[in-house]
Amino acid sequence: MSFARRPRLLCLFCRSRAFSTSLRLLAEQQPGAAAKAIPNKSIKSTTPNAPAPPTPTPKVIPPSPLADAPRAYGKRLAKFTPKPLSRPIGMPKPPQPGENTGVDLRTLKERRDDFINYDKHLKRREELKSKMSRPYFRDWGNLSFHKGKTFFAPPRPFKAEVSLFFPNLYGQTLLKDDRVPRNTTPLLRGKLSVVSVFSSVWAENQANTFVSEESNPELASLLREKSGDGGDTLVQRVWVNVEENTLKAWLIKLFIGGIRRRVGEGNWARYFVVRRGVSDEIRESIGLLNSRVGYTYLLDGECRIRWAGSGPSEDHEREGLVKAVQRLLDEQKSLKSS
Repeated sequence: MSFARRPRLLCLFCRSRAFSTSLRLLAEQQPGAAAKAIPNKSIKSTTPNAPAPPTPTPKVIPPSPLADAPRAYGKRLAKFTPKPLSRPIGMPKPPQPGENTGVDLRTLKERRDDFINYDKHLKRREELKSKMSRPYFRDWGNLSFHKGKTFFAPPRPFKAEVSLFFPNLYGQTLLKDDRVPRNTTPLLRGKLSVVSVFSSVWAENQANTFVSEESNPELASLLREKSGDGGDTLVQRVWVNVEENTLKAWLIKLFIGGIRRRVGEGNWARYFVVRRGVSDEIRESIGLLNSRVGYTYLLDGECRIRWAGSGPSEDHEREGLVKAVQRLLDEQKSLKSS
């Protein structure tokens, strides 16, 4: 009986020897494979315990000062009283030329990857649903609240270290010899800029109540005094006409001659017609909440929003804008002297 069991025992013994021999040969031929064959417990025991990386502190984003302002979407408000800006508005990062152009620069491979990405399809679907569900006349209805005024201007300009940034926009200017669209950031850097943003004649007239010579002659004289040719310009006025509607954009081209005469040849390079690139994120960040209302921004040489106003101006807002420009000029002079 013992002899009958011997072949079975021998077979098991041979199998174990063959298995151990093949493992040894594999380890000699492929050193990396032997390392993979070692259990994870032995690897952990031979390596010292590395300290865990510190957990990054999440960035605290303050609530928007315009959280209660009426919008073209969301719940309709029955009552609204605008308040002065209590904290800076704007984008968290400095603007760069080439941003927010609305031009699709993706390669064919990137477009193909985005086309088969289901998560991006869901995101795009939510964006389209949000646009389709917006009432067309909501912005017109919100004009009943203080003529569409979204907020009052701050009593004094914001400090430079806490101010946020005006985004880069991309549009065509009024220049006859250069029809190529331009970025706004190169024009705004290095100078104080009073920027008027509007989307209609009604909104443009509201923005003019802050800066026109009839409404604010003191600011107009200051702009003439500090404006010059080339690098002598310290303060400049910039127009941004945001028109995403194709038909209205065609009408602007049709009557562009009248716009050139009204603005003046010296300001043709400072008038931008922006067709695309103004996203909902930009509108929320800089307070551009009503497309039928004009907005006015005072920017420093780093494209930071130091002061902002909306709708038709009040007496104290016009005085505050002049004082803010003078204060930023003093800051600029002190920085050059130091």
